[in-house]
Amino acid sequence: MSHFTTIRTRLMEASYLHMALVDLGHTVQHGPVTVNGYQGNTTTADLKIITSNSSYDIGFQNTTAGFELVADWWGIRGIEQTSFLRQLHQRYAYHAAQEALIAEGFSLVEEEQQQDGTLHLVLRRSV
Repeated sequence: MSHFTTIRTRLMEASYLHMALVDLGHTVQHGPVTVNGYQGNTTTADLKIITSNSSYDIGFQNTTAGFELVADWWGIRGIEQTSFLRQLHQRYAYHAAQEALIAEGFSLVEEEQQQDGTLHLVLRRSV
């Protein structure tokens, strides 16, 4: 019996997803790759990160609606699902916004992370 959970996300760009995962301290493997779960069950994904329990991975499957996160959370230790997703979305949005702003002629002048995790960015438009 498989314990894999699939979670839809709004993450569309593999490059932003990769950068966000690296920002969070993960090594990213590109696929197709095998994602491991309970009692040797596996599924295939386009990206994966290895967790502290080598028998359980977190994978990302690219669909037409965006990336879906697939994992057997039962065996994943040290990564809390809700917190992980919140941090992942924040870092993904950071990279997407930064690229869009650079394309509009802005440059990042200052970046500060608040105590509550909020990012404060100061931008300047290049002339």
